[in-house]
Amino acid sequence: MSYCFALTLSFSTVQSIAQTDASLWLTKADRSVLFAKQNDALKFSTTKNSNPTILINEKETYQPIDGFGYSLTGGSAQHIIQMSAPARAALLKELFATDGNNIGVSYIRLSVGASDLNEKVFSYNDLPEGQTDLNQAKFDLGLDKVDVIPVMKEILAINPKIKVLGSPWSPPLWMKTTYDARGGMLKPEYYDAYAKYLVKYVQEMKKEGITIDAITVQNEPLHPGNNPSLLMAAPDQAIFVKKNLGPAFEKSGIKTKIIIYDHNADRPDYPITILNDKEARKYIDGSAFHLYGGKIEALSDVRDAHPDKNIYFTEQMVVERPNAATINITGPVRRLIIGATRNWSRNVLEWNLAADPENKPFTDRGGCPTCQGAVTIDKDKVSRNLAYYSIAHASKFVRPGSVRIASNELPDLSNVAFKTPEGKKVLIVANTGKEATNFNISFNGKMVSATLDKGSVGTYIW
Repeated sequence: MSYCFALTLSFSTVQSIAQTDASLWLTKADRSVLFAKQNDALKFSTTKNSNPTILINEKETYQPIDGFGYSLTGGSAQHIIQMSAPARAALLKELFATDGNNIGVSYIRLSVGASDLNEKVFSYNDLPEGQTDLNQAKFDLGLDKVDVIPVMKEILAINPKIKVLGSPWSPPLWMKTTYDARGGMLKPEYYDAYAKYLVKYVQEMKKEGITIDAITVQNEPLHPGNNPSLLMAAPDQAIFVKKNLGPAFEKSGIKTKIIIYDHNADRPDYPITILNDKEARKYIDGSAFHLYGGKIEALSDVRDAHPDKNIYFTEQMVVERPNAATINITGPVRRLIIGATRNWSRNVLEWNLAADPENKPFTDRGGCPTCQGAVTIDKDKVSRNLAYYSIAHASKFVRPGSVRIASNELPDLSNVAFKTPEGKKVLIVANTGKEATNFNISFNGKMVSATLDKGSVGTYIW
């Protein structure tokens, strides 16, 4: 009896000690520290000072979090699959495992068919001009079987619960108003065939052991200049969802979420008008955004208009000069990691996972020659870029099932806070000011004193 009592006291003491310490993972602008755990524990105490204070309130909660990650483009998968098996295994563990210094990516976006970061354009049902296949009898995952699917299987072996989002850049050419991968529109007479195409995608990926958690109706529907791409106006997307895609998913028993828009924050009217359609909205889980235009606060505008529908952040290119002396870590952390989640997003995805030193591959006539990967792969050599470090500050600690909690905003100390499923608190802070700043983190009546150099980002965990 006394022995058990001693154990109880010992556990309580350890638990109490753990609650008074915070750990810090830090990135400094001068690259002297790149997402590294700091040795000194930060002590919570009742000592007060006059420094600015970030007040954490776990009783005020917002949206749940699904994860943080990247797009696994065909080009990304191509580079990864061509690595030697040991080098590939080491890279995928670093990216998708959570132990040690691994960064725990928890959300992946795939292109349905080719994106502009594939070596060549393809769909899963390419036919000569003039031919059709309304029932998708000739559907085949094709080129994705060479790289995307094998890489996804290795990722799932590391993290079986990773969420996967699919986004189409273009339907098969025979369904379009122009027999061209670039631009054009989906012919109304092929709406049903295209819905069957997307049903087939979900089903065939499932056969490969890959569950598609969600699908966006169209990547960047207002940007027909990419190769591949498609112009899809909001009224057309509403019709397609309510008359074709939604009913097709329902008929096939598919639980994959349908997410609309998937484009810039400068057009919140696009998803709002679709969600205003009562027939369409019943099939829709939420809206997805990029930030090549507009303000991140527009995500909250859509959420305010339809608070029962979810918000997602699905793409943003994050680039730095190779071998740069400094790293602009506060840029993407403030705008995306903090900005999107403070405006109700359940995830943050950056673009894209991997490229080679020349940012290849990309398609001709509209591919992206400046799209740098989170990692640069040169055979078996891997270097880590700005997108890698900015996602890492959230992905490792803000695990799926976490919830955003309240924290006050301070000048030059952009921040966001979360509570994990295990009850830990995570605070991400970016010092966007012109000098080092001393500040406090206040939680449950106690404070910890912290310092961040200018241009630095810290993730605090307790």
